[in-house]
Amino acid sequence: MKTEEEMNVSENATVEEQETVTLDRRRDVSNNPLCLSGRAVTKIFGSGKKETVAVNRVNFDFHEGELVSIVGESGSGKTTLSKMILGLLPMTDGEILFRGQPRDISTNRKKREYWKNIQAIFQDPFSSFNVFNKIDTVLLDCINMNGGKDLPKEKKIEMMTEACSFVNLKFAELTNKYPFELSGGQMQRLMIARVFLLKPKILLADEPTSMIDACSRATILDMLLNLRDEIGMTVIFITHDIGLAYYISDNVYIMEHGFFVEHGSADDVILTPKADYTKRLISDVPKIHEAWDLSTVE
Repeated sequence: MKTEEEMNVSENATVEEQETVTLDRRRDVSNNPLCLSGRAVTKIFGSGKKETVAVNRVNFDFHEGELVSIVGESGSGKTTLSKMILGLLPMTDGEILFRGQPRDISTNRKKREYWKNIQAIFQDPFSSFNVFNKIDTVLLDCINMNGGKDLPKEKKIEMMTEACSFVNLKFAELTNKYPFELSGGQMQRLMIARVFLLKPKILLADEPTSMIDACSRATILDMLLNLRDEIGMTVIFITHDIGLAYYISDNVYIMEHGFFVEHGSADDVILTPKADYTKRLISDVPKIHEAWDLSTVE
């Protein structure tokens, strides 16, 4: 695993050196099998005069091993889309295909089978855990779900210790505690530890580093990238941070008012944007050594 120092580009690095660090992360996944697809996916809340179209007939194709970002401001529809992808929110119209076949989550059993292959890290970790379950139970459930129910107790403790160590937590300090006894950042790390144990085919990460201090974010992102490399996991980032999207992504989708206004490789979308909305998102990114342009702020 790369160290935090290797992950961070120094302030004195040249533009060429920074581009090399970024481009080293790029992958051409266009020839990989499709993992998840959407056709005219739509979500409408309310009806009549109170109708709100949160997601408007969007199409997408995510490949195995792809790291893709869906970028947009608050209210753009990206979180609503992520909940439909996870099967937590029903679609008003459209179709989602998993591995080329129409997704079937019509029963609880079929949902559980689907969730073995797709997991999420949510922006708000406080609502992601059952307050009555201790951390040991949270991690043991992951081991059991992944076929390790009959493993010896010592092996399970070893696996839980390794998963916590992967995200710089110490299992010995967490055992017999409840998730709400942790900080927000520790809870987000615990969610990533769950992913380490489950090793799903798809990870949907909704602002996964929002509660982690700045100096640890690069390390956490590197952990997710290592998971992608180890098991060919598809990672879908939901973010408002277009700089982060450019740094980590193979491909980027830009979302505005429920539509995908632009998508393509990270280099094409960020370096040569076509949509006015994309251009505004890029121009709104503050630059440390330049006067901030606040003219686009509404």
